[in-house]
Amino acid sequence: MARLPILDKLDQELKDSQKELQVEIPKALKTAREHGDLSENAEFKAAKERQMFLESRVSLLQKRISDITSINLDKIPSDRSGLGSTLYLRDLNTGEEIQYHLVFPEEVNPDERKISAASPVGRSLVGKQEGDDIIVPLPDKKLEFEVLKVRTIHDYPNDEDSVLD
Repeated sequence: MARLPILDKLDQELKDSQKELQVEIPKALKTAREHGDLSENAEFKAAKERQMFLESRVSLLQKRISDITSINLDKIPSDRSGLGSTLYLRDLNTGEEIQYHLVFPEEVNPDERKISAASPVGRSLVGKQEGDDIIVPLPDKKLEFEVLKVRTIHDYPNDEDSVLD
């Protein structure tokens, strides 16, 4: 299986953060120093705070990239839903057909029904197969679905079609 698109996005964010940290922050610090007294220099303080934020962000991105590249995609089931799956569901209360996509946390977008497996709906969707019934208990109601179809990460011929992008 080819490289996951999420890695390209994280790599780009890492490069952008490193560039800002190595090029733009030193320029901002130099300019702020030229304004004199650093104890009351708001520009200097803001640049130092941004520098600390970027250092933390770079570290976090490096760890996340490492974590994702260590995932063995072959261990994700091919016969039931898991990370990267699209589930085609019928709402048993309304009859409406909808899709949910199980994605990495960085790619969650409820408006596009891209959800994390750790969310209440996501937890109830993991491990499901065609024909399964799903009940999702929510604080104010419960959702009930029938699984019409499951496309796993293994069903996508290449990464351009994957929901993990």
